Amino acid sequence: MSRSLIIAPQWIGDAVMTEPLMRRLAARGERLSVGALPWVAPVYRAMPQVAEVIEFPFAHGGLQWRQRWRLARQMTGRFDVAYICPNSLKSALLPFLAGIPKRVGYLGEARFGLLTQRLANPTKGQRPPMVAFYSALSGDADVAADRPQLLLSAPEVDAALQALHLTRAGYHVFAPGAEYGDAKRWPAAHFAALAEQLNVPVVLLGSGKEAALCASIADPVNAKRPGQCVNLAGKTSLAQALAVISACKSAVSNDSGLMHVAAGFGVHQVAIFGSSSPLHTPPLNDLAQVLWLKRDAVYQPPLDCAPCFQRVCPLGHTRCLNDILPSRVRAMLD
Repeated sequence: MSRSLIIAPQWIGDAVMTEPLMRRLAARGERLSVGALPWVAPVYRAMPQVAEVIEFPFAHGGLQWRQRWRLARQMTGRFDVAYICPNSLKSALLPFLAGIPKRVGYLGEARFGLLTQRLANPTKGQRPPMVAFYSALSGDADVAADRPQLLLSAPEVDAALQALHLTRAGYHVFAPGAEYGDAKRWPAAHFAALAEQLNVPVVLLGSGKEAALCASIADPVNAKRPGQCVNLAGKTSLAQALAVISACKSAVSNDSGLMHVAAGFGVHQVAIFGSSSPLHTPPLNDLAQVLWLKRDAVYQPPLDCAPCFQRVCPLGHTRCLNDILPSRVRAMLD
């Protein structure tokens, strides 16, 4: 059995989209260890194919030579092959320093000498959907049809729900954040209006940085309908958030990491796209419904400015999100 180390991406959504790669590697008999930063490690614990998750002690920025050398010495002789998902120079250093014989990745940031098997970087405008981008590291053909699948055990989910005083399918999940910027965030007022219309409670999820955003949604709704919104932003671990999403009635989100988590668990979801494109990072889930005014049969004429891929609307109106009305999303949740 080949012993394989996968260097994981640093973002939650990207981590989810590597799951089909894990499935392909495990299916051909490779034993998988994933090296991941702590904030994405729980995603890999929801992948049954992964035998081991190694949490990296690295921070954002810098090469952190001392930590990489120390960890490389611990890994020397443990692995036969490394698959390096990120394109950065520093992500390829650890497998090189550990002397892993076969090191597979995209050429990326001048990594020619660090990799033994190099995939050509996709040209701008021709980059495939992210699942196919990662699955291609397996060397297999026909990776376009892969879909991420996440799985948690029933006891693990039940324990998380009990700790948070939630019941299965007794709530909707809202994930109103988006790390990239405002041009990916459906307005908080729209989320609040939608929450008021629903007949079961809403659980708001996000990081601590998104607690104020979630409060701006929950507080006015609870003032009218006490207990309708439960703001858990910054109050759960990622492992708990995964469990909450896996057991929800439905999820509403922007194009974000939690959108991909909901897709991985196959829950009923509405995904709202603004400045980004579902052609590149769609929720790969048969129960997902996507709202994107660039291609919309109801909204006419389509917005020519989408997708702009900007953090803030360059035209100042953000119509790609503002013009998606709460009533439209409400109809999709019935």
